[in-house]
Amino acid sequence: MVLSKTQRIAAVSVAVVALILFFVFRPSPLPVDSGVVRRGPLQVTLEGEGVTRVNDRFVIGAPVTGKLVRVKLEEGDSVRRGSVVASLLPVQLDNREYREASSRAGSARAALDEAIARQRRALLMIAQAERRYERYRNLYSEGAVSKESYELAENEAKTLRKEGEAARSGVEAARYNFGALEALVDRQVAGKPVPVFSPIDGRVLRIHEESERVLSAGSPLVDIGDPSAIEIVIDLLSSDAIRVKPGNRVVIMDWGGDRELQGVVKTVGPAAFTKTSALGIEEKRVNIIATLSRDEPLLGDNFRVQASIVLREEADVLQVPVSSLFRGKDGWHLFIIEDGKAVDKSVKIGMRGILQAQVLAGVRNGQRVVVHPTNELKDGMSVTVQE
Repeated sequence: MVLSKTQRIAAVSVAVVALILFFVFRPSPLPVDSGVVRRGPLQVTLEGEGVTRVNDRFVIGAPVTGKLVRVKLEEGDSVRRGSVVASLLPVQLDNREYREASSRAGSARAALDEAIARQRRALLMIAQAERRYERYRNLYSEGAVSKESYELAENEAKTLRKEGEAARSGVEAARYNFGALEALVDRQVAGKPVPVFSPIDGRVLRIHEESERVLSAGSPLVDIGDPSAIEIVIDLLSSDAIRVKPGNRVVIMDWGGDRELQGVVKTVGPAAFTKTSALGIEEKRVNIIATLSRDEPLLGDNFRVQASIVLREEADVLQVPVSSLFRGKDGWHLFIIEDGKAVDKSVKIGMRGILQAQVLAGVRNGQRVVVHPTNELKDGMSVTVQE
């Protein structure tokens, strides 16, 4: 059958219109953002805000009730152990007050004996930890124990050394407190001031009272400590804190310096406390105490820092952006980009960091994946990668 010229023109017109409609109404590729499957180091961390504090901080209180002689020290001044940081003129004691002062002196004597006993116990624990550290160091050099066990033994020895220093300082503080109270009992003659001594070599962190005034016994006078012995207090949600262990590495950031500081978790608080968040929600939080691996002279007491606690880390793992993962019926899924189409893939993940997650199966190194997939993206849909 031979078509007429009019029929041929009509057929061509219909075909052209159909082709135009096909291109007009054909779904355009969905624009997506993409990331790359790659190998590299990965860390699982917990982020938290912390503050610095002097490790061994001593609040020197008034040993007796009396008139404070004006303090001549200034905050930041260096003091030596045994030097006078303040003086008080005690009031004349009557018989009842004398007996009370004698009792306080006896109590201070008992506190000194207790501090000496704690120091002896600390010295025994230090000696034991030193022997254990020396044994683990030899075993580690022979390959008989893991690096983690060796580092834990080393950290334990360092921690106990600091506790030994604190116990020694505690003995000195108790001795000076006893000396002050004993002096009060012996100073029934009015006009002789009772000196208040520094228990350690350090610097004045805070002066509570400067001017002359009558203070009751126990009133804080001066805070003294060693600013080079800094520790970091990081508070975390209790649900996160249970994942932290002594010995975990800590990275200190945003403290004001031009480099990150390294540290290690010393202790995890045994009890939680209630803290109200910025949104007005009451949260149970736990203090994590970390020590710096090296002293930083620019850091002082009560400075704000940002800390990252490393729970786990690997040097070379296959990983994808966390934002590419979503939950499916049978576990974790993501979309890989193949020939301009998004292909739904089921994957198995391992460690999960803040930005990247380890992939154990389902994808290959170098593949591109869709990040932040939208609900309208379906398996097999054409996509175009946004620049």
